[in-house]
Amino acid sequence: MGLFRRDKTSERLDELDTFIESEWKPAEEDSQAAGRAESTREQLARRLDTMLDRRGIMGTMRSQLRKADLKFTVAEYLILHVVLAAALGAGGYIFRGSFGLILGVVLGFVLPRVYVGIKQGQRLKAFEDELPDILNLWVNSLRAGYSVPQAMEAVAKEAPPPASDEFRRVVSEFQIGIPVDIALNNMLARIESEDLDLVFTAVNIQREVGGNLAEILETISHTIRERIRIKGEIRTLTASGRASGTLVGSLPIFLAVFLYLVNPPYMGQLFFGPPVGANIPVISIPCGWPILALGLIMMGIGAAVIARIIDIEV
Repeated sequence: MGLFRRDKTSERLDELDTFIESEWKPAEEDSQAAGRAESTREQLARRLDTMLDRRGIMGTMRSQLRKADLKFTVAEYLILHVVLAAALGAGGYIFRGSFGLILGVVLGFVLPRVYVGIKQGQRLKAFEDELPDILNLWVNSLRAGYSVPQAMEAVAKEAPPPASDEFRRVVSEFQIGIPVDIALNNMLARIESEDLDLVFTAVNIQREVGGNLAEILETISHTIRERIRIKGEIRTLTASGRASGTLVGSLPIFLAVFLYLVNPPYMGQLFFGPPVGANIPVISIPCGWPILALGLIMMGIGAAVIARIIDIEV
């Protein structure tokens, strides 16, 4: 049932995108030919996207793209996977044969997901860094006599992105009659921030039982600022551990590249088969590639352990 409700929320958010873009973005002034070409492409992408969505297999991808604020449909995102996998697989096959083909295809399917994850992290960090200032602006608007929707509209106009984009979308949902609590929950679905969850919980409680929302938000803003300050101190204290992890993880890579540049035949014995090097028995794969894969796996485990040690909850 939880997954079903989440899918319905995603569908509702997608239905709102068209209204929000037309409400807050200027119309494009293009030539008729370019407009027809764009319209055809959008129609094909929308039909494929709708077909995939009806099969119920793309809700997670849609949610990830929304959190990263990437203007891709699910169909375009899947096509990007296929094209990148084909290009990297062809390049890998040219240089390293079957092994390069497999490696290129795997990278082609992994790299877009890694990029989306990085964009999500960057956007979330930018939003959380802006949140105390956003709350101060919200508090000042409430004290000036604005209602909660009016104060959020002021935030949407004055705050920098990505906060301004998210609050614009919430205000647009208000304008088409969506209840406040649902609009706020929709924003939490796009910005998974504990601080923002605390803010919206306070807003919902104030709407039900009353109270001075400006004072509540001001207290929350102070708390968030203190948490950011403490996190900065923790990052300073754990800088040595993070530097050690980076050094230990990068040293083998730089050493391998250095040895290959200085003495290519020596390193070539690992990564090229006979007559230069040796293959694994029974399998015609140079012995260096499994060793390299095992080393990378162990380095990844070590990096994960170090990251876990220095990840202190505040």
